[in-house]
Amino acid sequence: MNSSPARPARPETGAARCVMVLGTTSGAGKSWLATALCRWYARRGLKVAPFKAQNMSNNARVVAGGEIGSAQYFQALAACAVPEVRMNPLLLKPERDTHSQVVLMGQVSADLTALPWRGRSERVWPQIAQALDELRAQNDVVVIEGAGSPAEINLMDSDIVNLRVARQAGARCLLVTDIDRGGAFAHLYGTWALMPEADRARLAGFVLNKFRGDATLLAPAPERLRELTGVPTVATLPMWWQHGLPEEDGVFDDRGDAAGEVRLTVAVVAYPRISNLDEFQPLKNVEGVRLRWARSPAELAGADWIVLPGSKNTSGDLAWLRAQGLDRAVAAHAANGGAVLGICGGLQMLGEALIDPHGVDGNGPGLGLLPLVTEFAQGKTVQLREARFGALNDAWAALSGVALRGYEIHHGQTAPHPAMAAAGEHALPAMPDDLAWRNARGNVLGLYLHGLFEEPAVLEALFGARARTLESVFDGLADQIESHFEAGVLRALIE
Repeated sequence: MNSSPARPARPETGAARCVMVLGTTSGAGKSWLATALCRWYARRGLKVAPFKAQNMSNNARVVAGGEIGSAQYFQALAACAVPEVRMNPLLLKPERDTHSQVVLMGQVSADLTALPWRGRSERVWPQIAQALDELRAQNDVVVIEGAGSPAEINLMDSDIVNLRVARQAGARCLLVTDIDRGGAFAHLYGTWALMPEADRARLAGFVLNKFRGDATLLAPAPERLRELTGVPTVATLPMWWQHGLPEEDGVFDDRGDAAGEVRLTVAVVAYPRISNLDEFQPLKNVEGVRLRWARSPAELAGADWIVLPGSKNTSGDLAWLRAQGLDRAVAAHAANGGAVLGICGGLQMLGEALIDPHGVDGNGPGLGLLPLVTEFAQGKTVQLREARFGALNDAWAALSGVALRGYEIHHGQTAPHPAMAAAGEHALPAMPDDLAWRNARGNVLGLYLHGLFEEPAVLEALFGARARTLESVFDGLADQIESHFEAGVLRALIE
């Protein structure tokens, strides 16, 4: 189904058509639908770019100029475009329940981070509008993703991500809802009713997402909804757990067993401020590997590998880990020869201590599984890197000599613990330039590079297998919407 039919006429230069995906709630399916639209339009020979004015997520990727939300990174790849900071000009990275680090045009802004949320909007809107206008001038189609719901009436006066963006772009909008949660038609009608009347005219269609069963049973609700609102229901998308795209928010689904016989169980500790969890999606696609999210010692039981992933608040997540008793479970696993992997914040946790002289993250004792110490710097390391593993032994021996392309996003700077090194207890470098360390036994490994399991050579070395390529994932998403949208709707959105 991924053949390319006659493409729609190109818009006039400097006047890209804009399609915006709004949602009735967070988690309704905006991100994956926007990704699918990017690939669908790109397959028709159009120059496509994604855009999301403001993203709140600890899943970020490094691009030229800094960092953007992972969702826009993958949407750019689906659009056959080079990811860049204009595609997500404002990124909020939650560090605590009431505080987020603010990243504007790829760079951390201490001034904006210190501002109250409502005082921030007018400061950042000029850069957001400029980024959108520039993308429109350079592309045929811009696929825009909203955030949360456009009907949050307490936020409309400071909106910079939903209706204000739709007006700036002259966008035609789809409103998607998660029917699996129940109340979908009420969500759609209520969202429509709370939108300003002029903005309702931008709604080109309702989309029901995650539907189970026979779509004919929905009648007469879509027809009745159209009578009430004038907006047609243009697609009913079935429940689809295995689309292969990393989830935008929260820990993605881990239901069910691995395909075929389970040969390896990988438990990833899911602490409250987990970050960059999208890098584990390839493990879901490796036959014989079961991926488990662990929030208690019982959920670590029976795991072959324990992974401590990235964290946006290492000291806070380490305190949470101790409160759950997970520290003892991880230590026991390592003492019995079990494989332990720490990535970025997870590497920092494996050391002896966290030192925070600038109030960036917090002080605290580490897990003591590697003789390292981390000091948090005010400056943030954000860069793409290529490196090669040195000689490894024990659980990680298969990675010896394997090259890795990845990215760094961290404030912490990690080095051998001076007193322990003087006493003869050393962490052994596993990569050049202080990027990775291991213990002498070889079963505990920590590295700063994100993207380990996205490297085909790593999957081949560890599992003798290859996961689905991103290209096949993107084509599958485009095929899905082509099969389930009403005929002609996708073309009509840009005509």
